[in-house]
Amino acid sequence: ITRKRGNQRELARQKHAKKQTEQSKGKRNEDGLSAAARKQRDAEIMQQKQKKANESGKGKTK
Repeated sequence: ITRKRGNQRELARQKHAKKQTEQSKGKRNEDGLSAAARKQRDAEIMQQKQKKANESGKGKTK
């Protein structure tokens, strides 16, 4: 008696895992920025958020 279902399930699992890794690779490099450029961009965004939070926080405390 040979069990083909188990092998088919395993192959499907491997195929899906490969597909997922390829998708995540594409998302990571979508913007085309280097690590340093991405870090710089993220820092600017965080500074803007912090500035907004500080401005709205000052109004609420008074």
